[in-house]
Amino acid sequence: MRHSIFTIIAPVVLAFPAVAETIESSIGPLEISAQVEGLQTPWAFDFLPGGAILITEREGRLWIAENGQKTEVSGLPKIKVDGQGGLLDVMVPRDFAETREVFFTYAKSQWIRGSGTAVYRATLSEDGTRLTNGETIFEIKRGTGGGYHFGSRLVEARDGTLFVTIGDRGNGDLAQDLSMHNGSVVRITRDGEAPGDNPFVGGDGLAEIYSYGHRNPQGAALDPSGQLWVAEHGAQGGDEVNRIEAGVNYGWPVISYGVNYNGTKIGEGTAKDGMAQPVHYWDPSIAPSGMAFYDGDLLGDWRGDAFVGSLKFDYISRLSGDPLTEVEQIKGEATARVRDVAQGPDGALWFLSVLNDALYRIAPQ
Repeated sequence: MRHSIFTIIAPVVLAFPAVAETIESSIGPLEISAQVEGLQTPWAFDFLPGGAILITEREGRLWIAENGQKTEVSGLPKIKVDGQGGLLDVMVPRDFAETREVFFTYAKSQWIRGSGTAVYRATLSEDGTRLTNGETIFEIKRGTGGGYHFGSRLVEARDGTLFVTIGDRGNGDLAQDLSMHNGSVVRITRDGEAPGDNPFVGGDGLAEIYSYGHRNPQGAALDPSGQLWVAEHGAQGGDEVNRIEAGVNYGWPVISYGVNYNGTKIGEGTAKDGMAQPVHYWDPSIAPSGMAFYDGDLLGDWRGDAFVGSLKFDYISRLSGDPLTEVEQIKGEATARVRDVAQGPDGALWFLSVLNDALYRIAPQ
């Protein structure tokens, strides 16, 4: 049996979780309870076998938490904390029990005053206190400054390759430029190479690019069939949910259902031949971040539905049907600026609140 890491290391003591909150939903009363508190600008989390949880903070800290206690993990790379950039996503692959490998995305310094989205692979020590054998396996092509639109969700595909979402880095035109990684979903191996069946291998585009024309995708998940979906920020209006297909152009900034922040039109309108339409869009924008498809039994009536966090309106969006459409808003005091959402191994829905600096669990009351 795997022993708790906290019998080996000295934990940082947390405050006691707040009193649970009860909210009403389409499946009855739900209890939202704080599981980890005292975080600072949390960005992502993922579950380890045995119940521990890895949590990233944008300012460059990684925590391992279990049973209401957290301990900082050492061994991260040098991280550029700049605006929206910093330590971002974390992903525990399916074979962690055998390899102990974990993957992260982060903002990496690339040139004077510049940084870009990068992927880091490392081995988590047996006691959970440190990362070893760390290596940056991928970083976007250099040439972008500013602390905007890193994208940065990591998803393990069914075949073991990795999908990584990359924002346009504040330069929309580059999302249509296949010689740059900006505004794309890339697909790489666990060594950071481009798989040979990627759509632009041997062609005019960068080999790692899987799809392009994205603005700032901060949510990504596989549905129960293994299909990749992303949720991405629009400008003023026009946040999108997209079903990702190899080689497809999703239109940004040529087409959009939003407008610029000064109210002017974006691009050429809402549709153009050769550019995919979103499956769902929000207007006004909800600032989507984090995405998960539910396939458990605890919240069984929601099986197959998608869940996306809202940073702007402080709720979790439930999307259902074909095509996926928002059908419910899960909202309470805890759902303040939801940054990440995931299904836990216990079948509950878990989420990070940036405003409350806490990790929460949602389950039937």
